[in-house]
Amino acid sequence: MTGRMLDRLVAWGCAGAALLTLSCARLPYETTSIQQTERLRVALQREVEPATYTHPVDLSTSEIAALLAGYSIRPQPSLPLRWYAEEMPPTRLFRADEIQVLAPVLGEALRRASPNERVAFTLLAPGLNPRYDRDVVGGWLAIRVGLLHLTIEYFHVPQPATRFSPYDTNYPTPPSGPEAYVLYFEPGRFWMLDERRKSRAVDLRGFLKSAARPAP
Repeated sequence: MTGRMLDRLVAWGCAGAALLTLSCARLPYETTSIQQTERLRVALQREVEPATYTHPVDLSTSEIAALLAGYSIRPQPSLPLRWYAEEMPPTRLFRADEIQVLAPVLGEALRRASPNERVAFTLLAPGLNPRYDRDVVGGWLAIRVGLLHLTIEYFHVPQPATRFSPYDTNYPTPPSGPEAYVLYFEPGRFWMLDERRKSRAVDLRGFLKSAARPAP
């Protein structure tokens, strides 16, 4: 190998590393761990671009539980199974035991979050083979101008229970990437379109006011 070829390889390698660094740097990054157990991981993540969330927010455990109970989910339809997927009924997003675990910790996280931080969460349960994989429900949430935004990246997706390293043959399985889903919220009158973000969100004030009103 000539010196010129070696210089080119080094230059290409540096350029590739720089591009990789830039692409990774644009992802939200964890700033504060709120809770990390075998069942639940909750952390604050800082957005790279200014987010102007309305944080911190003080919501009670019961208010968060009521909000979480209103969500349902189904996979994002895609061709060639689009029409079949659209006919699949949505599934309740969180079970009662999951809400019980999540609600108080999410409340603490929202009280500690800054305007440029979102709340990321991961629910963990044993997978089909508990030694090697876990069942994962994960995503993030944030509140902006009275609207609650929730994004789900994993809905009961198996992920490796052990760490991953491309240089270690004992841990050959990498975790899978986020998946696409369609969320719903009931009552539907509180499921609004945020024109600025072009995504659906819950009218927080309207829902909590309705939930607090005694039934006739």
